[in-house]
Amino acid sequence: MNKLKVILAASCALMLASIGAVQADSSHFAGPYVGISGSGYGMQLSGSSNAGVGEPEENVSLGQVAPITGIEVGYVLPVGSSFLVDVGASYFQGAASLEYHHDSVKNGTDAMTPKQNISFTIDDLVSYYVAPTLVLSDTSSLYVKVGLTEADIGVTGDITSPSNLSGTTWAMGTRTVLDSGIFIKTEAGYTDYNGISAHGKGTSVNSVNSYSAEPTVAFGTVSLGFRF
Repeated sequence: MNKLKVILAASCALMLASIGAVQADSSHFAGPYVGISGSGYGMQLSGSSNAGVGEPEENVSLGQVAPITGIEVGYVLPVGSSFLVDVGASYFQGAASLEYHHDSVKNGTDAMTPKQNISFTIDDLVSYYVAPTLVLSDTSSLYVKVGLTEADIGVTGDITSPSNLSGTTWAMGTRTVLDSGIFIKTEAGYTDYNGISAHGKGTSVNSVNSYSAEPTVAFGTVSLGFRF
């Protein structure tokens, strides 16, 4: 993850240094567009559960890699002959889950009852982004992207439902636009999300039991679309 951050920072510096040196027609990229995307998402979920004072904390870590699909819409604004600003939104379908497995729990006074397994499920990612873009030629461009990404959270087990995830997405990529308006985008990036937490409702999971998770996503995306 740190290597990707360094690459993104270097790309930003390269773009700033190149503005004015590249001579190309930015109007070839301008206008509204739609696209479909295929992504490989690597999600790292690090979580913990705590049964209260004096009880040991259980730590759980899960890494998942899964293909997901999505759609995107946006508008590219030309700023000079070699610089663009891409504003858009994307939606991806895909899911990853973090589970806590327990053998038993003391529920109530001295009664021992089986504890339900607990899980958080993350899916339906929506991102709103701005992507400063440097035109490299009449058909190719390089961009860096920053966006706000949100995701739905589902839970299983006798626990409260946390608020949905939100985080900041950073990415870099290239876009090639053909004379017909068809374009191909390749992109790599990551999203840092806020933490999520929940506690037992008190039926089958004691209300003193707490659960938390810290999700991070790294991804690679290929998009095929059309510029109008």
